[in-house]
Order: sequence, then structure tokens, then C-alpha cells
Amino acid sequence: MRRELRLPADASGRLDRALADALGAGRAAVKRAFQLGDVRVEGRRARASDPAVPGAQVAIELEEPAGPPAPEPDAPLVVLREHPRLLVVDKPAGVAVHPLAAGERGTLAGAVLARYPECAAASPDPREGGAVQRLDLETSGCMVFARDRAAWEEVHAALGAHRVEKVYLALVLGRVAAGGVVSVPLAQRGGRVVPAPDALAEARLAAKGAAPRPAETRYEVERAFARFTLLRVRIATGVMHQIRAHLAYLGHPVACDGRYGGEAAAHAIEGLGRHFLHAWKIGLDAPGGGPRVETESPLPGQLEDVLATLV
Repeated sequence: MRRELRLPADASGRLDRALADALGAGRAAVKRAFQLGDVRVEGRRARASDPAVPGAQVAIELEEPAGPPAPEPDAPLVVLREHPRLLVVDKPAGVAVHPLAAGERGTLAGAVLARYPECAAASPDPREGGAVQRLDLETSGCMVFARDRAAWEEVHAALGAHRVEKVYLALVLGRVAAGGVVSVPLAQRGGRVVPAPDALAEARLAAKGAAPRPAETRYEVERAFARFTLLRVRIATGVMHQIRAHLAYLGHPVACDGRYGGEAAAHAIEGLGRHFLHAWKIGLDAPGGGPRVETESPLPGQLEDVLATLV
């Protein structure tokens, strides 16, 4: 679906965000167009991180919306908590939360909709299948799905107001002496996030169309090993790749996270084909009132086996 438009006079920041706002389209669809090279500004191919220029002529080819995920009754699903208004399910590593394109299968949302079809109408974006949060592809653990629109909106608002407790377990390279807090802003650039620790870094990123967002990561030592440390990590904000980027900024990247930790992290544990990050616990107020919903996801056996080999 080809669209042509001029950016409005008040357009600013990154081109992908300005385009999504101007088109009234989902950011995922706009991001996909950039990945496919289907965005041109004044006739030239553009990047998502380019600055938005007011009045610029833009042509973009958008894929048809994915629509609700196809229910997949044969897909495995572990339900950690069933509530009348929401679900907490256990996301395996390597499984996407929801499809990015029409017809995509093998997603967690597809497994959820096969058992709880009401989730399809819960989220404003049908392809999300009621998912209220996101986890990276290789991150496992607690995922929340709403079962009706009002529940989705209530939990989404609680996330934005930092009223949802999110606790992760992360195995990182090196010995971490004590717990602490990282509050360095993060800016999204080309599928990853970049720390902006000072005003100069923020200015340089802003010049490239990247706007740093506030992010806070708290961590404490769960268990120390000779070459690694298992951390218990809490986040209030939800910036993309926040934990991975912040821990790498500290000099302690997540084990087997090559994107943020480089080669040393990528091959830190032989045979582990995912990064060691697990959404261990989530706690939130039940939609519409009632007892607080608190749920834990046990470490997957593969990660438990890794810990058993460390000294």
C-alpha cells in the first residue's frame, strides 16, 4: 500500500516516529518499511533515524496490517496465572510475542488465542492478540495478556505510571561487587539503543534524529561466581533493550548477548544459544480491583543447567 505525503510543519525528531504520527500508522509497520528500503524522502532512500524535515515530500510503501494472529491450538502454552481479566503466560526464548507480518505463525499470541479467543479484541492493535507488554525474542519468562479492552487499558496505564513490578534474572560477565542503580537515558538507533550519559552525547544523538528517553534499572547481587554474577534486576521504565544496554554500559553485559556485549559476551557460555535474561516475576493490581496479581516464572531448565556448571 503506497502512501505519499508532506511532513507537517511541526514535524520533529526521528523520521520514523514523525511518519507514524503523520500517517496515523503503527510504528511497527513504519519500521518494517524502513527495513525493506521502502521509504523515500524527496526521491532518495531514507533511514529510520534520519531527522524529520518539516514539509519534506515522503513516499512510503506499507505492508497490509497483519491483523489478529492465527490461533495455533497445537502450539505449546504454559499459563502461569489465569485471572478473569488477564493472563500471565510463560514465554519461551526464541518465540516472538506476536506476528509482525500477515500469515506469520509460531508466536506466543497465536498459542494464547487458540485457548483464550477473547484476547483478540483486547488490544488496540489486533496483531498483538491482547499482549500488554513486550519481551525480546531471546528473553523468556512472564508475559501479560489482557482478556478485554478495559483490562488492557488499565494495565497499560499502570505500566506507564510505573505501578507494575517487573523483576528479571540476568547472568552477567564479571564480578559485580554490590547492587546499584543505572539511570542513563537511552536512545534508539538502528534496531538497538545507545546510552546518552551526558549533555554532549544527547546533543549528538539529537542531531542524528535520536531522542534519548529516561530509563532506570536497579540491580542487586543474587549469586556470585568466579567469572560471572547472577543479578536480580528491577525496571520501572520500559525502553527497548533497557536491561541489556544498561548492564553493558556498566561493563557487565548479559552472558551470550553479542549485540551489546560483543564477541566476549556472545561466546561466554559454550552451547547456550540465547542470552541469559529471564523475566522472573511480575506484580500488578488486578484490573477493576481485587487482590494484587503476583506471578513467578521458574528459570528454564537450560539456564538452571548453566548455573549448575559455574563455580
